[in-house]
Amino acid sequence: MQKEMVTGQDLFDECGIFFDDIGSYPLPKGARLDGLSSEQYIGLVRETLDQKISSGVDVATYPQFRDMIKMFLDPIKDPQLSLSPYLIRKEEAKILELRALRPRERVRVCVTGPLELYVSAFGATGYTDILFSLATSVARFFENAKEAGVMAVASLDEPSLGISSSIVFQEDDILQALEIASSPCRSMDCEVHLHSPLYAEPCARVSGISIVGVESAAHPDYLRLIDRRVLEETDTYLRAGIARTDILAMAARLNERLGTNLWDDPARLEREILEMESVQAIKRRLEIAHSEFGERLRAVGPDCGLGSWPSQATACRLLRNCAEAVRAFRRERGR
Repeated sequence: MQKEMVTGQDLFDECGIFFDDIGSYPLPKGARLDGLSSEQYIGLVRETLDQKISSGVDVATYPQFRDMIKMFLDPIKDPQLSLSPYLIRKEEAKILELRALRPRERVRVCVTGPLELYVSAFGATGYTDILFSLATSVARFFENAKEAGVMAVASLDEPSLGISSSIVFQEDDILQALEIASSPCRSMDCEVHLHSPLYAEPCARVSGISIVGVESAAHPDYLRLIDRRVLEETDTYLRAGIARTDILAMAARLNERLGTNLWDDPARLEREILEMESVQAIKRRLEIAHSEFGERLRAVGPDCGLGSWPSQATACRLLRNCAEAVRAFRRERGR
């Protein structure tokens, strides 16, 4: 099966691998979302997007400060914005953060997937008609972003898929929902962001998904659960996590080893975390992923979002370490 893929980004054509981030990010020190006007919020998004870009991210995701469920499910549920239950009107499927973009600027557009939205709203039930309505609504967010010319890369965010026991649908229904949701993204780079590799191979068979993302920095064994031959057969690529973002687990391990509580010493916490996630450590993970998957490796970056990190400064430094690791990798290959 051949999945045509065009991005229009010269960088992708030259190096083959691009560096992106997942989306969530800490607020600036002292900032609160409560009480902000839309324009003030958009200014905050713009400022943070500039920070991501300046750190060296090839394709930055719009900063996701809002709750990943509510920012999509609330308008989808709103009867004033919907055609029928859980089916949003196309003209209302708007992502506020995209208003922060400059003319001709393109980003990674992340939309929470239909399974994630369904589980949040309905738990362990199996109403396929609602699931497919949610999938159509998700597709409309992508369709509008694509028509606006702002979507360099698309991403379906499905962290519960393969993990949550609340997902009770048959695999055929799951894949049909993903087909519907990703349908506007055919012929371009479209990722599915997973926290488990168990659904990586089924997702590779979805025609609108061209890149399967797994959290392989915190869980390097996940790469061994991805069959390169399946990626080749389906003409699908891999997004490998090359930097850990599970800061609570990292800090807990450091606290145990050092016999201290690093949360009481933010400067030392940053220093220790970034020693763990050094340029050398990140580059080594990239080299391992490339050695196993070769040209099937399409995208790399942090495992997940950085919203739980203690400050924008620390999060930005991790992105810079990733950028330097990717640049070093490219230099060594003459790109």
